[in-house]
Amino acid sequence: MFNKSSKNGYSIPLEGIERKTLVYGEKTLMSEFRLKKGSIVSLHSHPHEQAGYLVSGKVKFIAGSEETICNPGDSWCIAGDKEHGAEALQDSVLVEVFSPVREDYLPG
Repeated sequence: MFNKSSKNGYSIPLEGIERKTLVYGEKTLMSEFRLKKGSIVSLHSHPHEQAGYLVSGKVKFIAGSEETICNPGDSWCIAGDKEHGAEALQDSVLVEVFSPVREDYLPG
């Protein structure tokens, strides 16, 4: 599967957050997230392993008892079922990969 860059296809799962599924296959799914400064992803968990890369901005992540501030170029991997959340300290863009595929992120 290939996907050309487009300004279309974003959904708003939470206030101040836009999500777009970029590509997916049988075992993985990649999404782009745009977070407005001050937006918060509440602590939550899901069975999917989640690896990410911060393209721009600054984000504070909490995963279990660990808390860190990520800057552009930083990356992370959060195990499935581990409680985690985030707060955008600046307008930010990040890309995350989920495995297995998050059915709730599939387009359509």
